[in-house]
Parts: sequence; structure tokens; C-alpha cells
Amino acid sequence: MDLTATIILIGITVLTSYQAWKKPDLLERWMFTPYLIQSKGQWDRFVLSGFIHKDNIHLLFNMFTFFFFGRVVEMFLTYRLGTGLGLVVYVVFYFGAIIVADIPTYLKHKANYRYRALGASGGVAATVFGSIVIMPLSDICLFGIICLPGFVLGLLFLIYTYVQSKKGDDGINHSAHLYGAIFGIVFVLIISPQSGLNFIEQIKSFRPF
Repeated sequence: MDLTATIILIGITVLTSYQAWKKPDLLERWMFTPYLIQSKGQWDRFVLSGFIHKDNIHLLFNMFTFFFFGRVVEMFLTYRLGTGLGLVVYVVFYFGAIIVADIPTYLKHKANYRYRALGASGGVAATVFGSIVIMPLSDICLFGIICLPGFVLGLLFLIYTYVQSKKGDDGINHSAHLYGAIFGIVFVLIISPQSGLNFIEQIKSFRPF
């Protein structure tokens, strides 16, 4: 297996997550806490919170998803921009998604001293939806059982995430998923407007049976 930027980011995230589980002070300092960001100017939490996770399941799900979809976006960017610039843009894409995805949550909860969040969900969602723009007809399988074309599953996910973000009663930051997904779509279209035209052409050719 080649050592890619995706693999390196996964390795760093696994190490920092395990360190945070062993060191409560580190976990607390890196947590995405809008109130402390606003009151103490701890803006680094926007990035640091993407490198810690709640538990093994949370970490495994995010990194497993990132491994498959992150590679697609990484290869796409290095192909379009060249290896050096492509890797730089890919890393900026990932960090940018983590930050941008949390901005709405920050604005909503900056006066709420109890609110906390963590995880790389914004960056992961961006890679998933970036890859859907690139390859909309590629199947995405849920738990290895239900497989649907990426654009179909993506649409269903966006609807579900939007509805759940409005409810906001299940302890999951659905807003980060939603805005991370939007960031991923917009980013790929800015880098490669042609991808939008290719996306439309592929959708037109889709036949369910």
C-alpha cells in the first residue's frame, strides 16, 4: 500500500485520538467548544477537534469512510493539479472542510457553555460528496448490504441530515455533516468546473435496471 496523504492523515488522527482518550486534559483542550473559542479566542479548536474522536466506533467509522473516499479526491486533485500542488490542495481541502463545517455550529452555540463536539465528520463528509461529484454512478454500500449509486445515496443523506440538523436532539452534530458535504461539492466544482458537466452527463445516462 502506497503512503498517501490520506493514510498519513488517518495515522495522525488515530494516534491523537488514542492520546486524547488517555489524557482527559488533552481531550478537553482539543474539544470543539464554541463558548471557549468565543470567550478565550481558542480558534485552534476548529482544527484540533477534527483530530480527536469520542470512542473506537466513532474513530473507526470516520477513518474507514475517509480511507475509501479520501483516496478518490486525493487522486483526482493530484491528477488535475500535479502531484505537489495536488497534495497541498488536498490537505487544504480536508482542513478547510473541518473548519467551514463547524462555523454554523459555532455561531449557533457560542453563548452555550455546555455545548461540545469532536470528530472529523466535516472533513469526511466533504471527501464523500467530493467523490460523488467526481463519480456519481459508483455504488456506495451501507454496511455491505444495501448498495446505491453515489448520487442517490448522497441525496438521501443530505435530506436526512438537513431534517436531523433542524431537530438537533440526538447528540450528533448533523450540521457539520451537512456543511461539510456542501463544502466538498463546491470545492470540487471550483477546482474543476468540468466535473459539474460530467456529473450531469453521467446522471443522464443512469438506468436503474
